[in-house]
Amino acid sequence: MKGCIELLREYVATPSVNPMDRSDIPVAFTGERRYAEIVQAQLRALALDAVLVGKGERRSVVAEAHVSGARETVLVASHLDTVPVDGMEIDPFDPIVAAGRLYGRGACDTKAGMAALVDALAEVLARGSLRRNLVLVGEADEELASVGVRDVLAHLGGRRPDWMLATEPTELRVVTHHKGIAVARLEATGIACHSSDPDAGRNAIGTLARAVLAVEGLHQDLAARRDPILGPGTCSVGMIGGGKGPNVVPDAAWLLMDRRLLPGETAEQVRREIEDALVRGAIEGVHVAACILGKPALATDSDSAPVRACQRALRSCGLQINPGAVAFGTDAALFADAGIPGVVLGPGSVAQAHTAGEFVEVAQVEAMTRFFVRLLEAQT
Repeated sequence: MKGCIELLREYVATPSVNPMDRSDIPVAFTGERRYAEIVQAQLRALALDAVLVGKGERRSVVAEAHVSGARETVLVASHLDTVPVDGMEIDPFDPIVAAGRLYGRGACDTKAGMAALVDALAEVLARGSLRRNLVLVGEADEELASVGVRDVLAHLGGRRPDWMLATEPTELRVVTHHKGIAVARLEATGIACHSSDPDAGRNAIGTLARAVLAVEGLHQDLAARRDPILGPGTCSVGMIGGGKGPNVVPDAAWLLMDRRLLPGETAEQVRREIEDALVRGAIEGVHVAACILGKPALATDSDSAPVRACQRALRSCGLQINPGAVAFGTDAALFADAGIPGVVLGPGSVAQAHTAGEFVEVAQVEAMTRFFVRLLEAQT
């Protein structure tokens, strides 16, 4: 088996871009199937029954390693998809190593986590030192709709591992809390007319502009409701559109807003808050067309089994053990919602992910490999 850095180079060289509902990304770059097949073959070479789940090009990989007498099963998930490569200043699929860094799309988010896990598992199986049952997951579609999580849970049926770990970039710090994500679409209606006589119509863009101000006011209101670990929830308008031409008063306009959730907050609650803000602003002609939960918030007790297990493995590697929190969302919260409590831990920083020159520190990937070895060899 290749070492973690050679595995990571192979993974980065295999495009697995999430199509993100776009039609302008070359099909040679999109979908997780090719990457999933590579991981599947590597795991089968370790005598594991690795299977692909899902449909078409959006495949996830699942494998299980069992040891007699194990009292605990851990699921480790590293998502297979990456964000698109627009605006990258390096070759996204040429994994160059320079000055202690490995560059390329997905190097940090999160192919380094998978490389470390596969390398560690190969080492532990070779010397017969596995002490925990492992469910290894490479899930599709984390960057958009998390279809892969649903496929993996369907494959597991009613079985639920004791806990899970998602290998997102946290600089090797165990993360117990993160915010969730909801996306709302607001639509405004107006009356079209010729722009030479705008008073004859009703401008949907103008109406929607007042809704934007209401959303900004909601953001300020959220600042007063703070979670002791995560701080306040937030909302932000990220996309807006409407109109057919400069000489036509628009009869329709829309916006998409991102709402970061605190533990316990729901998409229905977000919808009600937006509707209340529109009422307070006396804004008519705007409605919430959709409000969809992307990922819930994560809140794992700092004294729970997954945290203690990770802390023991981190300590044995000489790494920081204090738990932390992040603002970005992960699939760990979806697994937790399904009854598998979890944490987030991985090499790299979110500041390195999704960037024009994405990279991961080689030393952190190697440290993550050592962490996984300690975790898999530890008695429960």
